[in-house]
Amino acid sequence: MVFALELSLLGCGAPVAEEPAPVVQPASVVNPRPAPPAGDLQEMIDRTLQHIEHQRVMSLQQHAAWQLLHGVLAFGEKFEILAEGRPVAAVDWVFDGKPMKGWTINPTPQGLRAEIEAGKLGQGHDDQWLAILSQWNVPTNRPIRVAGKDYTLHDLVKRTMYDCFEGKEGSWTIIALSKHLRPIDQTWIATDKQQWSLERLVSMEAGPVYDEAAGQELILSGACGGTHRLIGLAIALNNYRALHPNVELAGGWLAASKRIEWAVARAEENQLPSGAFSIAFFFRPANSNNIDEHLAATGHVLEFLSFALPKERLDDAWIQRAVVYLCGLLDRTRHIDLECGALYHAAHGLVLYREKVFGPRPGGTRPDAAAAGLATAGS
Repeated sequence: MVFALELSLLGCGAPVAEEPAPVVQPASVVNPRPAPPAGDLQEMIDRTLQHIEHQRVMSLQQHAAWQLLHGVLAFGEKFEILAEGRPVAAVDWVFDGKPMKGWTINPTPQGLRAEIEAGKLGQGHDDQWLAILSQWNVPTNRPIRVAGKDYTLHDLVKRTMYDCFEGKEGSWTIIALSKHLRPIDQTWIATDKQQWSLERLVSMEAGPVYDEAAGQELILSGACGGTHRLIGLAIALNNYRALHPNVELAGGWLAASKRIEWAVARAEENQLPSGAFSIAFFFRPANSNNIDEHLAATGHVLEFLSFALPKERLDDAWIQRAVVYLCGLLDRTRHIDLECGALYHAAHGLVLYREKVFGPRPGGTRPDAAAAGLATAGS
């Protein structure tokens, strides 16, 4: 029974019982399609996102915070789930202090601490929940109820600052703090009694400025082929540039820029003829018959590119081919129960791409402009 429960918590959007699942070609044999005209590409993206957001419904009964917060990552703070059969906003639900499997927040003298939990029920990385909320428009004075007492989102920020130490996985930390630290270049004393700054955290994630090999190796050691480390660096750099648009990059910020440009070039070099990005991410070109592998790789890499690049570079044909491939893959698998992390990172990549290239999605929640790079892209 426990094993069955765990399986039910891994997937998102089970097939409808009355409808037979379609035969799906292996991902590696899909013929590449040329990018359609701009209006058709926009319509394709909107149709894909509409289905994921409104037809692949998740519930508190069948899913846990790990899955549900990935939905929030893709679609924002108004993303709805089912609670006892009725739609509720997932963020409103947990901020009101209502129960959700895997949403474990504890008060401490230094602020609220979101606990890491094994498996795919709760938070899987330090500061993951705060990083997700920071990519949308959840203010730090937003009330949050924990153990019957009232706090604010700022209490999570304070604990995140306190928990810095050398060697920490900081990919999600720099997303959250680059959004909420003002001034962004302030310093503080953390749990290790050392002085920390956002740039120090960015340097820790990006590696040495002028040692390209060491920096690239550090990127590749990160989660999901290095995409999470790169996404963190891209968001932090976007937030920094929004506040300091005319400052010449140096130190950790320059290292972040170098790693990002290297990864963009590698993504293009390793892209497959189908338009999919390599399942080996930035290592080498690699293909697979496994749909989940392609969904995870192409979705995560597109998500990174959509944060890292301005509109004029997102218009490049090679990125358009990836968008067409991803929409096609998600369309062909509409009736298949997909892994939630890969699904919603892919959706998030499409949401960001759509926003930067075509503008706001009708009826959709808008991402944080600075984090998405909209504040520096002339939008």
